[in-house]
Amino acid sequence: MEINNKKIGKGYPCFITFEIGATHNGIESAKNLIKLASDSGADAVKFQIFDSEKLISDKKQMFSYDILVNRETNVVRNVEEPLFDILKRRELTRDEWRVLKKYADSLGLAFFVTIGYEDEVEFAADLGCQTIKIASADINHIPLIKVAANTGLSIQLDTGMSTLDEVKRACEIIEAEGNSNIIIHHCSFGYPAKVENINLGIISRLKEMFNYPIAYSDHSIGMQIDIAALAMGVDIIEKTITEDKATPSVEHIMSLEPNQLRPFVDTIRDVELAMAQNQLTKKDKEKRDRIRRSIFLKKN
Repeated sequence: MEINNKKIGKGYPCFITFEIGATHNGIESAKNLIKLASDSGADAVKFQIFDSEKLISDKKQMFSYDILVNRETNVVRNVEEPLFDILKRRELTRDEWRVLKKYADSLGLAFFVTIGYEDEVEFAADLGCQTIKIASADINHIPLIKVAANTGLSIQLDTGMSTLDEVKRACEIIEAEGNSNIIIHHCSFGYPAKVENINLGIISRLKEMFNYPIAYSDHSIGMQIDIAALAMGVDIIEKTITEDKATPSVEHIMSLEPNQLRPFVDTIRDVELAMAQNQLTKKDKEKRDRIRRSIFLKKN
């Protein structure tokens, strides 16, 4: 599989996607985060296209998440607010989406979107997205999955809170529409996710069951879980980024800040390099011959 002329899968570099959809503060903030992603060496940026009015029927439905109160002491507070208000802050117009897609293109970044309705699938295809993402909540939304599959674009499946049978069924639905360009994302729920709930062990099972690229969508704080996922063989890592992790809104607390982006990408590449060589190098052989004990003849 290829995205933006980059091959994805075993034997190729891990494809790094920075999620911006949940943490931007409007179009200028989104453009700044796209530029930061590009400067860091990431491969793609991801957003979420939605209509808050259509998506949320109960505008009083509350959503709970953690925010960072004090950087020095890492004091965290759990807050609640209407989900509608959270989504409304990050909603953009279709003209603004076009501006962002064009900007990402100019920087050589792939541009991904999560969609939730059939008309959003059509818009994403018209926008020129090379791949469409189905959220965990929609893995059983068969009509939506069929419409997405029929675009011919690669389909990324989030699998949070799903059974393996549900993942298999979603893949079969996509395949039945003549589309075999599937990426399966392991992800865990929580903002941030608790370490004990991340369940990285499922990655090995997904790799056994499916002959598709496996991705890890990270909701944890820091980069240690991403490194572990890489070591387990994921082909794509998706990580949320923010301008300021102390921003009082959902997902910022678990996001990478500007000064962490390049170190994150560099760390992933270093780990890949360390994992890549499974045979002795020429230099190793030369050093081995010099330092190992040998038989010498001594003349008296």
